[in-house]
Amino acid sequence: MLHVHQLTKTYSDLMRGPITALSALTLDVVEGQIYGLLGPNGAGKTTALRILATVLQPTGGTASVNGFDVVTQPSLVRRQLGFVSTNTAVYDRMTAREMVEYFGRLHGLDGEFLEDRIDQIFQRLQMNEIRDTLGGKMSTGMKQKVSIARALIHDPPVLIFDEATVGLDVLVARSLLAIVSELRDQGKCIIYSTHIMSEVERLCDRIAIIHRGHVLSEGSLEELQERHQEDDFEELFFQLISQNEDQRLTP
Repeated sequence: MLHVHQLTKTYSDLMRGPITALSALTLDVVEGQIYGLLGPNGAGKTTALRILATVLQPTGGTASVNGFDVVTQPSLVRRQLGFVSTNTAVYDRMTAREMVEYFGRLHGLDGEFLEDRIDQIFQRLQMNEIRDTLGGKMSTGMKQKVSIARALIHDPPVLIFDEATVGLDVLVARSLLAIVSELRDQGKCIIYSTHIMSEVERLCDRIAIIHRGHVLSEGSLEELQERHQEDDFEELFFQLISQNEDQRLTP
């Protein structure tokens, strides 16, 4: 479903020279799997996801989504993807239904099929009560539901969630996690990026811990705990980040 090999992104800075935001990221995600990207802010998670979503071009390496290359086949990649983040724009003067319909039409859906898809998604996400609510009148939780609905409207096989629970209250966040789990059970291939360890422990089948663009460790939760001889996942994460910082600062 999703194959990433030695993916690298470097930026030029006039003062500091080349800055590596992502270094040789390699991972594979299959259908029916949630793959967690865990790391502190600035670790490189969002850079990786923007490359997969064809928003950024990689400096090196390759990535494909459901068999389509992110560099040479970007339009085909976008048809395979649904992207959800806290930064997804919701238009103030469009209702929830109008926004989801608009994105459905962008993906080539129309007529009765599009109407049925909208009805199914609004029912599944419990959105019928906000169908006619304008974006400018929505709460943060409502906006996030609209973001999820528009990411699902074209029924993509691959879904990306980038820090999707940031700013949500506990009830809405729990609801979102339940939706992600349900999508995995439906066979979707899911990348879940976060810095919240409890979400990773609850959801993810495999995990990559990333810091300063590098993967420090990768595997299932059980594999990581056994490899690093640490049952407390938060402590495991803290030790890996601290060791990486110490090595970086050692002359």
